[in-house]
Amino acid sequence: MSDPARKDLPLKDTGIERAVEKEDPAGPTKLRGRTGRLARVFLTVPGFVLAVLLGGVIGLYYQPPGLQAVFEVTGLQPGGGTDTPIALAIQQVQTHEEVAVISGGDVVALGRVIPKGDVVTVAPPFGAGDARVEELRVREGATVAAGDVLAVLDNREQLESAVETARAALLVRQAALLQAQADVDASLREARAALERAEATSQAADAELERTTSLLERGVTTRAVFDAALARATEAQRDVASREATLSRFDVAGDTPLPTVLLAKAEVAAAEADLASAELSLDESFVRAPIDGTVIAVNIRPGEKPGNDGIMELGNTAEMNVEAEVYQSMIGRVAIGDPVEITADAFSMPLNGTVSAIGLAIGRQTITSDDPAANTDARVVDVIVSLDADSSQRAARLTNLEVITRIDAGRDP
Repeated sequence: MSDPARKDLPLKDTGIERAVEKEDPAGPTKLRGRTGRLARVFLTVPGFVLAVLLGGVIGLYYQPPGLQAVFEVTGLQPGGGTDTPIALAIQQVQTHEEVAVISGGDVVALGRVIPKGDVVTVAPPFGAGDARVEELRVREGATVAAGDVLAVLDNREQLESAVETARAALLVRQAALLQAQADVDASLREARAALERAEATSQAADAELERTTSLLERGVTTRAVFDAALARATEAQRDVASREATLSRFDVAGDTPLPTVLLAKAEVAAAEADLASAELSLDESFVRAPIDGTVIAVNIRPGEKPGNDGIMELGNTAEMNVEAEVYQSMIGRVAIGDPVEITADAFSMPLNGTVSAIGLAIGRQTITSDDPAANTDARVVDVIVSLDADSSQRAARLTNLEVITRIDAGRDP
């Protein structure tokens, strides 16, 4: 039964609200407690880690006096717990950049073995166009002389045909010149003969005129006979003048040929120029050695079109050099004639040589070591080292080998 005395009490006083709250006293209250603890943990740990990282970065970057004092007291150094401490790495970089100066004033630098005059890349002749290699006439290791044919291009037959055509055209022009000269010689002989006949006729007419004149003065002949003789003599003189004018066209006194001969000679000269051009083009189908040396590498096979690497590489391996890259801060130590010792894993004993040339410009480093702390963008000066006869012979087959050069500078910078 219900209690009549409790009908008018408020809802919360009747115990209903408390009954609802106590339906699962361990549920919501306990969940809210765990969630709060987890939230506080997740908020606290990242903040702590972030603070530690931020403090470490600031400490390493600024190194305040307090941190420096700690390092001094404990004997620690930044990065000392790694395989390559920061201080040691910095020292390695500086040492590499300054080109390790050892006892006696030696300068150490990286270098590479090269033939005397360096390696020459043989390219196709100018104007080869799309020609491909038809035949290779040498192999790697072959010794060649300057001008020797190394390879033949596939445009040779076409260029040979052009040469034959030009040669035939030249023969035609030469024949035309001979014909023109023969015609001129014949015309010259005819002109001379005609002049001689005219002169003879003129002499006879002059003699007859003199005789007729004498007879007329003595009254033996008539005036009409005298006039006829005078006319013949005058006509003969004019004929001589005409023949002389014809002969003068041949410039007998000088050596100036007639226009027909000049034209024929010009055509011969043009044909000779065409033949020379065709022969020059034919020579472009042959790849020739620019220097005396040894074939170090062949970069192409028959049927292929030469690319940027060229057809092959030549070098005068009879005399080997070493190209060393000396850092700009150390180049002041190096002088022509300084003795040099060259070492590499490929040599059982060091090579020897002397400094023969020093570059005149600062360039970018192209030879780098395997040291991860090495500077790969340093400024260097090229120094050429000439090897002695024994060292040159031992290095003859090791072009581009990376070596370490030790230059006995012998004086302070």
